[in-house]
Amino acid sequence: MQWIDLRSDTVTQPSDAMRDAMMRAPVGDDVYGEDPSVNALQRRLADELGFEAGLFVPSGTQSNLIGLMAHCQRGDEYVVGMDAHTYKYEGGGAAVLGSIQPQPIVQAPDGTLPLDAVERAIKPIDPHFARTRLLCLENTWHGRALPLEYLAQARALCDRRGLSLHLDGARMFNAAVAQRVAAREITAHFDSVSVCLSKGLGAPVGSVLLGSHELIETAKRWRKVVGGGMRQAGMLAAAASYALDHHVARLADDQARAARIAERLQGADGIRVVAQHTNMVFIDVPLERHDALRRAMDEARIRLSIGYTPAIRLVTHLDVDDDGVARTVQALRAFAASG
Repeated sequence: MQWIDLRSDTVTQPSDAMRDAMMRAPVGDDVYGEDPSVNALQRRLADELGFEAGLFVPSGTQSNLIGLMAHCQRGDEYVVGMDAHTYKYEGGGAAVLGSIQPQPIVQAPDGTLPLDAVERAIKPIDPHFARTRLLCLENTWHGRALPLEYLAQARALCDRRGLSLHLDGARMFNAAVAQRVAAREITAHFDSVSVCLSKGLGAPVGSVLLGSHELIETAKRWRKVVGGGMRQAGMLAAAASYALDHHVARLADDQARAARIAERLQGADGIRVVAQHTNMVFIDVPLERHDALRRAMDEARIRLSIGYTPAIRLVTHLDVDDDGVARTVQALRAFAASG
């Protein structure tokens, strides 16, 4: 049996057609701005999502980092969710490399940052305080798509208080598909957006930072400083362009399969279905049964992120088909029945 990997949507393998597009891609030196495939990808996403320019980088972490460093100077501050990826899971890069102070806010259950709390966190103009420059949101957040009306309210707050607004849009296309809107309706509220192409879209590498010409020029320098300048990167950009052509609309299939897993696990003894949002299912399994769960999943050739808390996340993606859903449900229900 083939392994079924539900740890993340980062584990996808390039299809034969994607590999063929990579092999045929025209390339050049991207540090000199001469890679036609990279330039085409940057122009395409900027045009489609409503920005002046884009910058292709190796990872979402680097895209967020150089975006924050382009918005902020040393001693500035960004307001961010306490459980946001840029704050919690990116090595503290904004503080370590950018000397940018994070001001974390506890997220609401729907992933939004309560705007009254955001406003209270904005520092007065006083040499005792860091200078609050930026609000950073994440969409999706644990699979939750941020409400469109909330994005408009966040934009209005930033305009009123003189802040810029950045989106960690690692799974922004998942949000657009779930809300049945064009992605541009989400990105229209932001000054900059980081779009990850190596998660649900299935490209092997890469993210694009989008913003104004001025912001992208600043970010380009920081990309070089942090080691993200690539040479003949067009092969990677071609995979990303293929993903945009073929893998956006099909995100609905991942979301439907996640919903099916959640529905079919309801009532299984010892497994509590906590939530399902877009392509993510969240279950709780008692810690004392985690070793048994690992053994059962290894035997069934299913990979799950089983950690140190009862919470386990299952993520569907283009390499998980209907048979994979059925096998996963069968294996988890068999495990539940064995307890």
